[in-house]
Amino acid sequence: MRKSLLLFGAFFGILAVIFGALGAHALENHLDESALKSFETGVRYQMYHALLLLWVGSSSLIQPKFQKTIGVLLVLGILFFSFSIYLLATSAWLELQVSFLGPVTPIGGLLLIVAWLLIFINFFKTKTK
Repeated sequence: MRKSLLLFGAFFGILAVIFGALGAHALENHLDESALKSFETGVRYQMYHALLLLWVGSSSLIQPKFQKTIGVLLVLGILFFSFSIYLLATSAWLELQVSFLGPVTPIGGLLLIVAWLLIFINFFKTKTK
């Protein structure tokens, strides 16, 4: 499981850098200010949570019983939150009808919040010296 989390974290980190560069250079002439800001929000949250995946996958502070669940929540949260934002922000330019994705974004956000909550619970239950 640890290796999967590390691979997902690295992959999402790579994509965040690529999407960030795409947003900063290629999309600035195609998206309005609001859409570009939304796109950048997706990139920022993707990178934050890619780094969190790397930490969860490499930390001995996360109990194994929490690790898998946190990892799944983070992966799904990134996909639902950031990737729905990417599609929604670029939909006019790409001429896509993706309004059905509107409710997906907050579901992704909720999954990310639950992952953070489990990290908190993990620390709360951890016995320290």
